[in-house]
Amino acid sequence: MIIKQIIVGSMAVCCYIVACEKTGKAAVVDPGGDEKKILAEIKNKGYAVDYIIATHGHPDHVCGNRIIQEATGAKIVMHRLDSLFFNKPEVLNYFSMLGLEPSPPTDLEVEEGDVIVIGATSLKVLHTPGHTPGGMCLYNAPDLITGDTLFVGGLGRTDFPGGSHEELLESIRTKLLILPAETVVWPGHGYGGSQSTIGEEKRSNPFF
Repeated sequence: MIIKQIIVGSMAVCCYIVACEKTGKAAVVDPGGDEKKILAEIKNKGYAVDYIIATHGHPDHVCGNRIIQEATGAKIVMHRLDSLFFNKPEVLNYFSMLGLEPSPPTDLEVEEGDVIVIGATSLKVLHTPGHTPGGMCLYNAPDLITGDTLFVGGLGRTDFPGGSHEELLESIRTKLLILPAETVVWPGHGYGGSQSTIGEEKRSNPFF
């Protein structure tokens, strides 16, 4: 499995292109802006994008969904709870203050334990609520895309609608910190760094 990290948008989101080496099939995770940059990488590598995956529904992570979908025909994937939550009028109204485009309707809703198949490789869904109700991480050992659940030396905010600090800590302890120490952490923002490991976070993250 190939993982390409691209920093995009006004909020410096870590977008990922996840691709199958054998088939050239790919998924774009969290296209939070700079769509031309993302599409140029896809074209340069000759990838066929089947999915646009949102680790969660915050606009800074999904504002590029429409343009990427129109260019590739890919299906938009989101956890069922975030698909519901971010379609509520009051939630859309709240996040409109960011001035970023919300995601088009979800094409494929996923749950804990579901597997998103990308050619001959795949990503397993780990439901990690706390930052948002349907926040999720994507796992294919040794790689773990954590969205805004876990950062390098930090974790996601919980003061937005739908957030819960206690729930987020529980998600990280029961779903992420149990993974092998060598698991590579690919975060949703590079606030403390662009990459880490579960072992390093267990040793040095001040929140644990």
